[in-house]
Amino acid sequence: MLETEMTIAQRTRWAGTALAALLCGGAFVTAAQQDTPPPDEKSSLAPRLDEVVVTPTRTGTTLFDAPYTAQTVTAEDIQTRQLSRTLPEALRETPGVMVQKTALGQGSPFIRGFTGFRTLMLIDGIRLNNSVFREGPNQYWNTVDPLSVERLEVVKGPSSVLYGSDAIGGTVNAITQRRQEFGEGFSWSRSAYYRYATAEDSHTGRATIGGNVDRQFGFLVGVSPKDYGDLRSAGPVGDQKHTGYSELDGDVKAEYFPTPDSKLVVVYQRVDQDDAWRTHRTIHGKSWEGTTVGNERQRSCDQNRDLVYVQYHAEKLEGPVDVIRASLSFQKQTEDEAIVAASGVGTQQGFAVGTVGTWFQLESPSPVGRWTYGMEHYRDSVSSYNRTYTAGGALSAIAIQGPVADDSTYDLLGLFAQDDIPIGERFNFVIGGRYTHAAVDAGLMRNPITGTPTSLSNSWDSGVGSGRLLCRLDEENHWHLFAGASQGFRAPNLSDLTRLDTARTGELETAAPNLKPEQFLTSEIGVKALYENWSAELAYYYTVIDDMIVRQPTGAIVDGLREVTKNNGGNGFVQGLEFSTRYRFHPEWTAAGWATWMDGQADQFPTSAPVVAREPLSRMMPPTGYISMMWEHPNKRFWAEALTTIAARQDRLSTEDRRDTQRIPPGGTPGYAAFTVRGGWRITPDVSLTVAVENLTDEDYRIVGSGLNEPGRNIVASFSAKF
Repeated sequence: MLETEMTIAQRTRWAGTALAALLCGGAFVTAAQQDTPPPDEKSSLAPRLDEVVVTPTRTGTTLFDAPYTAQTVTAEDIQTRQLSRTLPEALRETPGVMVQKTALGQGSPFIRGFTGFRTLMLIDGIRLNNSVFREGPNQYWNTVDPLSVERLEVVKGPSSVLYGSDAIGGTVNAITQRRQEFGEGFSWSRSAYYRYATAEDSHTGRATIGGNVDRQFGFLVGVSPKDYGDLRSAGPVGDQKHTGYSELDGDVKAEYFPTPDSKLVVVYQRVDQDDAWRTHRTIHGKSWEGTTVGNERQRSCDQNRDLVYVQYHAEKLEGPVDVIRASLSFQKQTEDEAIVAASGVGTQQGFAVGTVGTWFQLESPSPVGRWTYGMEHYRDSVSSYNRTYTAGGALSAIAIQGPVADDSTYDLLGLFAQDDIPIGERFNFVIGGRYTHAAVDAGLMRNPITGTPTSLSNSWDSGVGSGRLLCRLDEENHWHLFAGASQGFRAPNLSDLTRLDTARTGELETAAPNLKPEQFLTSEIGVKALYENWSAELAYYYTVIDDMIVRQPTGAIVDGLREVTKNNGGNGFVQGLEFSTRYRFHPEWTAAGWATWMDGQADQFPTSAPVVAREPLSRMMPPTGYISMMWEHPNKRFWAEALTTIAARQDRLSTEDRRDTQRIPPGGTPGYAAFTVRGGWRITPDVSLTVAVENLTDEDYRIVGSGLNEPGRNIVASFSAKF
């Protein structure tokens, strides 16, 4: 096997040392005004539509008042309720979201039928997405440490007006943790978190040190070591070899408040993930319900991400502009993949993407509403490589490019404006627009026809708009109706234009230099209700798909793989219904549930002929429901919860789904019902213990499109302490 830089054991010892050193070592919030109260201790299943979020409109508003379908996932959910293994898995109990997992370290959320580069991930408002993100499920959201997150804000449907390319299925903004307690003089605190799970034999932890100097300066330093063993599933699959991996994450945040209404923020993050295998492509995979097993000896991936940014926020300014927000960031993402074919021939390939990002946002009151407007620019600098080795380990060839074109740049420039217009006492109309310029300069790539070195330069311009209406239906302000239409777009990226890498089972994707942007139009209507002890939301959406970029077989066979390329042929639609509710019917008892249904079709190229056929969208989320019942003791020291997730059989398959025989069984993915019980004990105000039994009945099941089965019966225990 090809060697990684550091073994799992070495990284675990390194992580443990860092954790011990920290423990033994000693949204806009103007913390300079007063001491921050302790976190709200109400049940995490209490009605949440009164929560304040910033992502739906780029300004502070409650979920109830936002004319969008949106949800939050809090740090309490992630840690206390055991959703914390990866960031994508933190979304698994969110209505309308399906978390596909090609591998244990490679989860990808499907939001309203879309995933990969058709969903947008933000970190404190900064794009994680870059021009190398590929078609379909990918692992890049796993490079965000969920234990460093204060909350996730999930906005469903197109958000291209505010956030640009890729924001089609949904936008998720990870708001990272910060120092919460401010007061006179110097003070500091420490916290520790540990989680163990039996079915993956995993150990994850986090240690933080936070402090402040008066009410003007605060900081938080955190480290999260993680080590995952091989996953054990139920039924005949059992232990899934080479599914474990190790990870080490760290972050620093410092905030300086020059005035009570302004702050300067400096952040550094690093995520380092080692030896995460895509086991289904290898001889170590296992057949389930008729799936095939790969023939590669190894396919493992190392990936790293570094982010540093400086942001300035100022509110309550005098003059025509009363809010200013600005950001300057640099982010580097690297991926190194080691492949050993059945013949013993080895390949090492990968890329590095350095992204310089800038954005600013202004807010201004006016006689015709409140304006939010600004500019953003991101520039990717990309290097890519591919080296082949003989079975004996000697270097035999260096390819023209790696997975994407080498020595390349990619630019995204956007200008946006949005106006929130009150109409009387009961209506708000939100209208906005964006202009985007995208440009690519692929310095060195392989010509898909001649195989010789070539280059590529192209650019695209796009304009999109959005209109949303919120209507307060009753004088008591308990019921809101919302509706609107939003355009979305996605500019072709380097992966679309220049990719040279394996795609699905038995496929090799080659470059497609003559593509144009994808266009989407989503209409949505819904109703929200918010009472003291009850909340509910119902929404219907319909998305028109135009010029979606889809794979088309060329008819050629390259190294035993079917060659596919890209084409703007995917016209179609996706529609769905989402319902969610929470009801506190007794001071100690809360019931919650949600259900989602979706359907979608798009034109595909099922054969190498240039003939399209209307087929189901790939990996469509089946009808899925979720039911939970939670009890919480009046003194808040004890809580318990029972929940179940039920998914129907997914047998609406596209031609590409049927060809993906290593991940999708013949005839489709069986339905399932997974039961979980969990509970917690707040031993002291600063010490908590949580225990869960996931998949209580040891159900043998798989999420649609995944490359491995879900854990069997899994006992999870976590411990957290502040001191």
